[in-house]
Amino acid sequence: MARAAVPGGLSARRAWREATLVERRPETDSAVTLVLDVDGWPGHLPGQHVDVRLTAPDGYTATRSYSVSAPECGDRVELTVQRVPDGEVSTFLTDGLAVGDAVRVRGPVGGWFVWRTGQPGPVLLVAGGSGVVPLMAMLRARDPGAPPFRLVYSVRGPDEVIYRDELAVLAATEGVEVRLVHTRRAPDGDGRPVGRLRESDLAAPGWTGEDAPTCYVCGPTGFVEGAADLLVALGHAADRIRTERFGPSGP
Repeated sequence: MARAAVPGGLSARRAWREATLVERRPETDSAVTLVLDVDGWPGHLPGQHVDVRLTAPDGYTATRSYSVSAPECGDRVELTVQRVPDGEVSTFLTDGLAVGDAVRVRGPVGGWFVWRTGQPGPVLLVAGGSGVVPLMAMLRARDPGAPPFRLVYSVRGPDEVIYRDELAVLAATEGVEVRLVHTRRAPDGDGRPVGRLRESDLAAPGWTGEDAPTCYVCGPTGFVEGAADLLVALGHAADRIRTERFGPSGP
């Protein structure tokens, strides 16, 4: 299969590789971007994820999946990880993994929830919390002059916006719109009352079901199901709504 379709052959994507941390970037009080150098990385598409495996000195292993947050760049893989209360893997990655340390990674994984450069038509991105991570990879991969993108990003409060500064820059870019939805605390001057995502947040001129955007929805299970229902109610075809969800981590 061609690399442009799904990077790497099946055996390459199933192989565990050593990944060395070369950079850490704090995003919020609970989220950090980890830049990994993965020797022989087969490449990836925006929207895919990788498996990360940690091994304790006593041989105990724990594996979790994390979305890639940036487009393909040689052997570099960027993951943005949010600390989960009582999460053994996320806590170690956000607080304990130091530059020069190594973990094992496998992937890329996933072929449906992806955006490909040159893909026709507008794109509507709907994120809940850390569900913005794979959608950010799509935004970062978008070339100037590509079809328009719109991101509707739901967060509890302004201090929990991942990629805040970069999103502000992207929002000023031609062809990109960014709409923040605050569910518990809103910044001063925000005209939208706090509350969960609703139809009015997703409805905008040029972004209706008749415009046939490809919709990507990512976040906690309840958020994804609710957002997908809203999109269908607004006239978006179900086969143009792609979803990726996550739930509590654990063994």
